Amino acid sequence: MLDASALLAFLFREPGHDYVVAVMDDCCISTVNLSEVLGRFARDGHDPRKAARRIGASPIETVPFIEEHASLAAALLPQTMAHGLSLGDRACLALAIQRQVPAMTADRAWNAVDVPVPIVQIRG
Repeated sequence: MLDASALLAFLFREPGHDYVVAVMDDCCISTVNLSEVLGRFARDGHDPRKAARRIGASPIETVPFIEEHASLAAALLPQTMAHGLSLGDRACLALAIQRQVPAMTADRAWNAVDVPVPIVQIRG
């Protein structure tokens, strides 16, 4: 399960991108996190639709954010609020919890959160 920060590290070949490359054929991303990634392209003056096509052509599975994920993300709020995790962060964690897979991120704040799935830090 990729967080937006992990996918951005891959796309911009930032430190930790090799972790994403290693799981590329078996990973997924929530549409909430995809929106965050595409927003970064839009913010920087690039066409987010081109980035969406590039990501869509990759083996990364895009998973719609559904009611079950919304409920899980909301339930994570009390334990993540003090650590500054965003809705996007919680959407990623919710999908990881639902699928019982590790969540991959570059955000070190996730280390302080107790969740029932492994957190993989791509930047050590």
